[in-house]
Amino acid sequence: MDLITSMVAERPVVIFSKSTCCLSHSMTTLIRSFGANPTIYELDEMTNGQPIESALLQMGCQPSVPAVFIGQKFIGGSKRVMSLHLRNELVPLLINARAIWI
Repeated sequence: MDLITSMVAERPVVIFSKSTCCLSHSMTTLIRSFGANPTIYELDEMTNGQPIESALLQMGCQPSVPAVFIGQKFIGGSKRVMSLHLRNELVPLLINARAIWI
């Protein structure tokens, strides 16, 4: 958990991803479409990716990726992010985290 906390600290948007995960790619594309520049951690390309994935699972990320953090808070996976988007709640979160300026 401390590892995850340090990785998302002072970054407005962080997405834990795998390079082969289409849902991770979709979440990244969606968030970038609003003008945000998320920090992306591709767990399958990192030497310490396995312990990070285990920590995400312990936090309740099911499945482990995509795991989206906005304003240093765990938002959820693709279903949660899409739900926020459909309810017009995603953009305000990005604005409040200073990830975008509109």
